[in-house]
Amino acid sequence: MELEQRVAELERRLTALERRDPESPRLGDGDFWALEGLKQQLADAGGAGADGGVLYTGSVRLPTGEQYGWQYGAFTEALFDGDWADAAESFAALGHPVRLRLLREILGGLRTAAELAALDGAGTTGQIYHHLRQLTGAGWLHAAGRGRYEVPPARVVPLLVVLTAARP
Repeated sequence: MELEQRVAELERRLTALERRDPESPRLGDGDFWALEGLKQQLADAGGAGADGGVLYTGSVRLPTGEQYGWQYGAFTEALFDGDWADAAESFAALGHPVRLRLLREILGGLRTAAELAALDGAGTTGQIYHHLRQLTGAGWLHAAGRGRYEVPPARVVPLLVVLTAARP
């Protein structure tokens, strides 16, 4: 291969790499492999899927080594028929920077109120317990006994989905 051809090939490959978003995985066939799979599922559902639907899914390994996989789908009609106000408490619980930090730290392995209270800027023990109660009441945490807290397995991927959706 001549130098000119090699440079042209390197430029082509560099351009392709620069176009890729390094934050999003490239899995399956094509850029919209998950969307195409959802469309097929909706078509197979017949009339129930006529107005479309949404799907979220994830397979994650936490810094602790714990692994979680989850998926959930809903038909558009069912989402519009439901009372969106029912989600307000869940969203409100996530609407405080300290609570988001506590969730991140809990997913990272700090599980007790004492460990969380030792974090710089997290607040007093009383404030920590207030935030933990808010997160527990909304279902983002549950008490695992002896002052330990954890994100329920069925909430790990949904939490990460919400964080992903909130990115600018």
